[in-house]
Amino acid sequence: MKDYASLTNKAEETLQLVKDQEKALGSVYDKLAKSEKQIPDDLRHDIDEKLSSLKQTSILMKDSLQRVRRMEDELSARLMDGRKSVERKWYLPNPPSNGSIDLLEQESQHFARGLNLYKLILILVIGSFAGVVVELIWCYLNHGYFESRNGLVYGPFNLLYGVGAAALSVALYRFRNRGRWLSFAGGMLIGSVVEYLCSWWMEAAFGSKSWDYSAHPFNLNGRICLLYSVFWGLLGVIWIKDIYPRMAKWIMKLPDRFGRILTWSLALFMLINCLVSGAAVLRWSERKRSVPADNQVRIILDQSFPDERMERIYANMEFFE
Repeated sequence: MKDYASLTNKAEETLQLVKDQEKALGSVYDKLAKSEKQIPDDLRHDIDEKLSSLKQTSILMKDSLQRVRRMEDELSARLMDGRKSVERKWYLPNPPSNGSIDLLEQESQHFARGLNLYKLILILVIGSFAGVVVELIWCYLNHGYFESRNGLVYGPFNLLYGVGAAALSVALYRFRNRGRWLSFAGGMLIGSVVEYLCSWWMEAAFGSKSWDYSAHPFNLNGRICLLYSVFWGLLGVIWIKDIYPRMAKWIMKLPDRFGRILTWSLALFMLINCLVSGAAVLRWSERKRSVPADNQVRIILDQSFPDERMERIYANMEFFE
């Protein structure tokens, strides 16, 4: 506490010194005003030195101000997260603070510590699954029925949510111990970019779309809109402050050898799933355009993924004429 009190005292002394120098500049202003025809060399030299010094001081003080504000924001955020982790809730176990997860990972040699490739793969798979579950529940609450929100042909997975979860983790990891406003801004930006790129890629690769926000205000080419960008921002806060630390704590419980094998197995499964799904959707779009099954691959795809099955999996997908 004494160190921080000393920091405050030094800041006050610096501020007073700046005020004194500001007053001292009055004489320089007067000399400059009296130099109507020509500025003396000694005055010009004196002003150049003062300008150089003030510029250097400004850079240093800006850097110090940014560091102090960052320290203040992080300490406040860590305190809030720490309180949240110990205040018991009757409806849901408390999430651990990101600080406690960081400490646990630093003290271990776990295969998925930090934000390495293993953890990102697991986040992508879990996010792909969890997103479908949430969408199914949301659809039921809004419409009274369940409708497929799958993005892949095998299993309840949607790569949009998995990629979104991984992208949010990468983008917001550095802000995990900072204020929620940073997570909101980052989530809003990253989520919107991921959603826009996924929409563009589906249209470019398959001539199809699974969502259209053209009827929403403040939309961009119907691919994203302000309302859902705000939702992405809120999700960013919930993700990095609540879901991620829970997931990281669960991942830390996986035994090292088993965890590595499980992660690479899931990665291989998702890769095959993506390739087969891409081929099935592409062949579906070909059937829409009356392209005949003139080779063995197309015949197998037609038999394995007929229109009825594809329509069940991709209930909201539409193809452009």
